[in-house]
Amino acid sequence: MPERSVIQAGRWRVVLVDSITQLEPGDAGSIAVSGSHGGTSAAAYAAEVPLVLAVFNDAGVGKDEAGVIGLARLEAQGRAAATVSHLSARIGEAADAWENGVLSRVNAGAARLGLRVGQRLKEALTGLRTPT
Repeated sequence: MPERSVIQAGRWRVVLVDSITQLEPGDAGSIAVSGSHGGTSAAAYAAEVPLVLAVFNDAGVGKDEAGVIGLARLEAQGRAAATVSHLSARIGEAADAWENGVLSRVNAGAARLGLRVGQRLKEALTGLRTPT
């Protein structure tokens, strides 16, 4: 069964969900770290909850960038999103993304929050800027 937990990272409430489908309406205003790929279907689930940031696994990027295409779709909706590299965190395990994930892609919204490719996720989120 997929795991779900909530932690505090500085001033941020971070929801760790192995599957992005585990988000709940009460997660609005939080950061979601998911073990899910960053594809179209995952982005659709993330878009249902107004998050500060959605983080996915790049799942190796895949054909036609299928594992990260959701970042562009969320950006088009004005939403911040990023992926961690599949080489740094296991797909489907949000806790591993939190502990070991290294950012591999960030959309423009995530970049405005101060996220950069190559940062360790845990450190980057602790120092995240307030959304404008």
